[in-house]
Amino acid sequence: MNASIYNIRTLVKATAFMLLFLLLAGPVAAQDPPAEKPKEAVSKKYVKNTFESIWLLDNQTVMVPIKGTFEMDILHRFGTMDKGYKDFFGFFAPSNIRLGFSYSPINNLMAGISITKSNMTWEGYAKYAIIKQTKGKGYPVSVTYYANLGIETRTKDNYVHFTDRLSYFHQLLIARKINDWLSLQVAPSISHMNFVNGQFVDTSIVKSGRVQDRKHDHFAIALSGKFKIREGMGILFNYDQPVTKHRTANPRPNLSLGLEVTTSSHAFQIFVGNYYFITPQRNNYFNQNKGLEFNDGKLEHGKQFLIGFNITRLWNW
Repeated sequence: MNASIYNIRTLVKATAFMLLFLLLAGPVAAQDPPAEKPKEAVSKKYVKNTFESIWLLDNQTVMVPIKGTFEMDILHRFGTMDKGYKDFFGFFAPSNIRLGFSYSPINNLMAGISITKSNMTWEGYAKYAIIKQTKGKGYPVSVTYYANLGIETRTKDNYVHFTDRLSYFHQLLIARKINDWLSLQVAPSISHMNFVNGQFVDTSIVKSGRVQDRKHDHFAIALSGKFKIREGMGILFNYDQPVTKHRTANPRPNLSLGLEVTTSSHAFQIFVGNYYFITPQRNNYFNQNKGLEFNDGKLEHGKQFLIGFNITRLWNW
């Protein structure tokens, strides 16, 4: 059995198990429904604080700030640790930084804009809460849709047309708060890169003209969660698995683990992981940092982890 078939089968099994677990897991602890009321007086009560932030390390969460919330995000990624003391385990290596601002004009909708150092990428993004998990009978999970448009503004001769600078990302976030201590999320996604030719071409198979070695669309899936240690503090974990197979330069999976500290208006996350680009479609499409991954049924370990942190600040107007 070759590696690609093994990885896809393993991914399908893991995803099916996660979805089944989210749907069948027991009700949220300490959130029993109130005493019976006449049916016409009963209203839905939604589960609160599935996650404490819109970010879960390198991915979004199902959470959307309430109407009138303005948010500022600062995300930072150092270099990989594999060079050791030479660049002090990545701290003095070239870093990547993102500055973002978002606002919730109505309930269940957030929209924002950001700029990321890597390729001077501007992003416009939006997130909408489609379904919210309810207490007792109702919806067993929360479902949120996230979309992102990236525009690379660096100077580069390879960009012939403006549309070559564009990329897109769509993700469906499905999460369940299992109890007061544990929340889990599964998130399938698709990344689309307008510019492929000229970046990835295998000259060994070129017969006439140029051969496109990379597909424009790339599917992936993320499995994430939070374990609450105490009020305002939790452990976060995340795994991103690429699904689409390209002819060359297949992206590597991302594994990240971190600590989150929160207040009513701040969230701070510090972690180690493999993703460097911050922009979600670039992370999923281009990541070549090797951490932990399976090849031919064997677990392989790389040293290309990096330290990152996320800081968010909220204002309610």
